[in-house]
Amino acid sequence: MLNMLSIAKSALRPSLARAFATPATSMSLHTLPDLPYAYNALEPYISETIMKLHHTKHHQTYVNGLNAAEQAYAQSPSVKEKIALQSALKFNGGGHINHSLFWKNLSPANADGGNLSDGPLKKAIERDFGSVEEFKKKFNAATAAIQGSGWGWLGYNSVTNMLEIVTTANQDPLLSHTPIIGVDIWEHAFYLQYQNVKVDYLAAIWNVVNFKEAEQRLAEATK
Repeated sequence: MLNMLSIAKSALRPSLARAFATPATSMSLHTLPDLPYAYNALEPYISETIMKLHHTKHHQTYVNGLNAAEQAYAQSPSVKEKIALQSALKFNGGGHINHSLFWKNLSPANADGGNLSDGPLKKAIERDFGSVEEFKKKFNAATAAIQGSGWGWLGYNSVTNMLEIVTTANQDPLLSHTPIIGVDIWEHAFYLQYQNVKVDYLAAIWNVVNFKEAEQRLAEATK
């Protein structure tokens, strides 16, 4: 049976599998991961209402869709039917992977959120973008420019050994780079609070980005 998460894990560093690992069951069903903080913990930058809807409704929908697609794939009698399921596997599998990474990308502002201390990640950002502020400016511009829905990423390129800003459409997972920081730019991630002003959402989210998690991902990617 084709397993979307298995494909992604083979493309990413194996150590990053922890970000979207799911408990094994007899049916190998994917499950919604718990958040590492309360739904209101990211306020005022991301509201409790958004976090509840985003996690329990939107992410859960991707989990359900992925399980249904994988089960249908396993039961499909023909190659044609298996091919027809590829888009559902990619969309829902990508949604599960991306959101599982995203929740760990965030942390309350009164904890680790928004705090980029001196260390390997800050040094790499300054090397590849000139300064932290210049990186944020370029990241926000690239992510805001996404037409429709998608994700903005800070990714590690194992060929160039550099950090690079990448965008993906819809729920496509980042496979060309190791994801270090990912930001959801689907409207469900911000519209109830920021309406259609994506730039305000992007400016605010840096206050709750978990740079410690990002630095750990970079360390694992560069081993």
